[in-house]
Amino acid sequence: MSPEEYREQVLQLVERIPAGRVMSYGAIAEYLADVSGRCSARQVGTIMARYGGGVPWHRVVNSSGRLPPGHEQRAAQLLAEEGVQLRAGRVIMQTTSWYPEDHTSGR
Repeated sequence: MSPEEYREQVLQLVERIPAGRVMSYGAIAEYLADVSGRCSARQVGTIMARYGGGVPWHRVVNSSGRLPPGHEQRAAQLLAEEGVQLRAGRVIMQTTSWYPEDHTSGR
């Protein structure tokens, strides 16, 4: 898979995250690992920073629920509008995280 194809796969997966739910950078990387041959949360973060403006970027957080760096206030506002509750400025991952049911297919 080319870097451009991987970028598109990441963005398509982010578009699938339901309102009121989140995925971590690492979970996105893990989900796409079988089809892409890559498994880097940092790479997903870079893709989101460069190309994520057209997708629900606020639904992608780090594994401890921390909001996107530099965009914490806006992300918190958007998530609150979707009914997500934060504790100490972080998403409660145990109740808010989402993972596609079709995780074995990579799509």
